[in-house]
Amino acid sequence: MTELLDGLDVLRVFCGPDGRHGNELGVVRDGARVPGRDERQELAGKLGFSETVFVDDPERGVIDIYTPTLRLPFAGHPCVGTSWLLDVPELVTPAGVVEARQDGEFSWIAARAEWAPGRTLRAYASPAEVDALAVPPPGEWVYAWAWEDEAGGRVRARGFPGRDDGIREDEATGAAALLLCAELGRALNITQGRGSQILAAPAPGGLIEVGGRVRWGGG
Repeated sequence: MTELLDGLDVLRVFCGPDGRHGNELGVVRDGARVPGRDERQELAGKLGFSETVFVDDPERGVIDIYTPTLRLPFAGHPCVGTSWLLDVPELVTPAGVVEARQDGEFSWIAARAEWAPGRTLRAYASPAEVDALAVPPPGEWVYAWAWEDEAGGRVRARGFPGRDDGIREDEATGAAALLLCAELGRALNITQGRGSQILAAPAPGGLIEVGGRVRWGGG
C-alpha cells in the first residue's frame, strides 16, 4: 500500500473561483501496477475517494474508474481530472470515447448523457431548501438542486450518493451536472457542496460539455 501511494496523484476537481474545495480524485498513472479488477476495487476502497482512476494507457487516455465499492463505465469528475493530468485530447472509457480540451483555467470533457450512472434529479424551490437538507438514508443517488438565478443559469446543488460506502455527500459531481444539463437543455453554472463550481453546456452531436478547475492535492 505504501509503495502504491508513491505512484498516486491526488487532485481536486471542480474547484471554486478561489481555488478551494473541489472533489478529491485519486489517479494511479501506472495502472499495470494494479492489474486485476479485484485488486483495483480493494485499493479504491482503502483510499476512500469518491472515485479512483487507473490509467491503462496514458498516451491513448485509456482509463478504468472505481468508487470505493463499484466499477463505473463513466464518471464526470474522474474524466475532467485525468484529462487535465494527462493533457490528452480524449479519454477511452468502457462507456465510450470522451472528448477533452483545456481552455484557460478550465478543463472540459464532452460525453453523452446516457453514459452517466443513474441519478435522481430532485428540484427544490430555493437554494436555502437545498442547504438545509439532511443526508438521506442509503439506497438512492440523489442530486438536489434549485435555481439561484434561472435567467443566468446559476444553480445550487448537493449530491448524495446513497451507496453506504463512506461517501455520504459528494462535493462535486460531473455526471449529475451532465444529466441536469441534458434535462434542462441549457448552459449551467453550478455551485455544489461547500463551494465547488461546475460548468455544463449542450454541445454539437448530442454531447454535453462539463468543465471546471483542477488543482493538486487533497483538502
